[in-house]
Amino acid sequence: MGYEKYYGEKMSAERVQQVTMSKVYGWMTLALMVSALTAVYTASSEAMLSLILGSKLRFVGLGIAEVALVVYVSARISRLSFSTAAALFGLYAVLNGVTMSVILLAYSASTIYAAFFSTGLTFGVMSFVGYTTNRDLTAIGSFLLMALVGLIIATLVNLFFHFTWMESLITYAGLFIFVGLTAYDTQNVKNALAYSEAAGIAVDTRKIALMGALSLYLDFVNLFLYILRLLGGRRG
Repeated sequence: MGYEKYYGEKMSAERVQQVTMSKVYGWMTLALMVSALTAVYTASSEAMLSLILGSKLRFVGLGIAEVALVVYVSARISRLSFSTAAALFGLYAVLNGVTMSVILLAYSASTIYAAFFSTGLTFGVMSFVGYTTNRDLTAIGSFLLMALVGLIIATLVNLFFHFTWMESLITYAGLFIFVGLTAYDTQNVKNALAYSEAAGIAVDTRKIALMGALSLYLDFVNLFLYILRLLGGRRG
């Protein structure tokens, strides 16, 4: 399969899978660290807070830019060089850190720590399940992706109507969806190499690792946000 082109040595398919998954988690962890450091820096800088919170339109624009980056990288990953894709992933992590800085202002430190610990534990368990299970999660993943579309629509609707009952429903639904997607996305990354091996297709394992890291990064961040909402603990 020519994996030695990317790893510098000949490896069995199983060993390539293990190394690639370790890179997936490495990239994901690095991106989370970048986002966390960016969030802390932004929250502690009056100039940065004034820049992003001084205009609602500017804050919304940052959110749109994040979505656009994810869509662009996902759609163009086969045409982008690895270095360009990695740089865009890094840019996304920074932008996400900027927008998430408001969390440090809205929630108490103890709530944030509890949410992060709970997210890490939940993510770790579900990712392990997705990696080790022999059950094909494709059908479950397809259902969860459709449910995610409904969740996004419900969230947008509730921005205008502010129904308390809908906010609670959205929180629990979002938590359920991203718990499942964590297992599904982990299995998807694991299977990507197996599918290419079976089909005799040469693939850039670095890009597979990068896209896997992006998917799991999104799962982790969203899990964190929904767990945070569930815990409450907003400041004054």
